[in-house]
Amino acid sequence: MDGVDPYRYLQDLSLRLDSLTDPGEIERALDDVEYLFEVMPPEMQDLAEPIIEILRGKLSDYSR
Repeated sequence: MDGVDPYRYLQDLSLRLDSLTDPGEIERALDDVEYLFEVMPPEMQDLAEPIIEILRGKLSDYSR
């Protein structure tokens, strides 16, 4: 994820959250956002938290 603009990535991902239906695709997106969360400045982490929660919710729907 070198050279990735975190703002842009989060924006692009948020626009396609509803279209993510494959568990593998959801898992990859969650991994990406969790990685960004760890390396982004604390003031940006609030932007990632709702996306992480949505992705975790989608994954939990598949594990039921």
